[in-house]
Amino acid sequence: MPTTGSTAGPNGAPARTATPTLHRIPSTDLDVSGLCYGVMQFNARVRGDEMRALYRMYRAAGGNFFDTAHAYNFWMKTGGPGESERGLGECLKAFGDRDKVVIATKGGHPDFTPGYPRPDDYLSPESIASDVSDSLERLGIDYIDVYLLHRDDPRRTVASIMDGLNAQVARGRVRYLGASNWAIPRIEEANAYAAARGLSGFVIAQQQWSLAESNDPYPLNLRGPDPTCYRLNDADVAWHTRKGFPVMAYTATAFGYFGENPGKNAPHYENAISRGRRDRAAKLGRELGGFSANQIALAYLRSHPFPAFPILGTMHPEHLADALGALAITLTDAQRTWLRDG
Repeated sequence: MPTTGSTAGPNGAPARTATPTLHRIPSTDLDVSGLCYGVMQFNARVRGDEMRALYRMYRAAGGNFFDTAHAYNFWMKTGGPGESERGLGECLKAFGDRDKVVIATKGGHPDFTPGYPRPDDYLSPESIASDVSDSLERLGIDYIDVYLLHRDDPRRTVASIMDGLNAQVARGRVRYLGASNWAIPRIEEANAYAAARGLSGFVIAQQQWSLAESNDPYPLNLRGPDPTCYRLNDADVAWHTRKGFPVMAYTATAFGYFGENPGKNAPHYENAISRGRRDRAAKLGRELGGFSANQIALAYLRSHPFPAFPILGTMHPEHLADALGALAITLTDAQRTWLRDG
């Protein structure tokens, strides 16, 4: 088993903190931290001082990349649509560091009742403009660094979608564009259309991706399998490798499957393939000086030969601290292959 490639501290112990390193998102001027903080449950599961403490902890570790969405938290009894954006906006105001962080938010989500009624034509220029207006107001900011479409709508041509998005870019309300839960052929088609017309194309994709192997034909969200979501497969990873196209990986630890306190959806990943990968992650962590399997699973995603930014979704300080420790790990190609294939 390959064991070289970690960042070690004194006496070979793993370095629990790493010098913050920012990474340029290709085709942009955005420099972001290696781990993105997904604040889906801000202003719902956590509020006030507890929420601000998590924000402070992530920022103190050098984190500057935040992910939220227009839809979050419509399913939470203590939340509602837009509460995540409002919570992040409260933190931006409290800490006064808007100019030091990169904000990614998502709009263009289909109807999801009960709790999130949407227009049938949810990717029309009018719907996109309305969602952007809502997000800017909730976040309390003048522009969005990376605006991602939360879902695709195959009924609409990429021409109409990209024209609608570029209208927001032209107004200065959105800087860069991304696609969440879009299949690779549609991303390619949209970017070809944009490039031929001198328009802004997608610079990043947000997809479900982890070291674990799911038992379900569809990707999982917090409510279970969802056919409107998209999970990277081997062919997609090969495409990203060829193109150097960045990924924001959600459900990066398979709902805590690699941790000591797995979430309710973690059993969806319980199978021989996932167990083998989890065992190898734990073994490699020990060999590298005491890293957790969860940290190794995050480092696995970051070790690919294209920019990959795992999204951390935890609202527990101890879990966040563990995840941030993955920044101290650098895996080799051989280690990455061994983790996946044995």
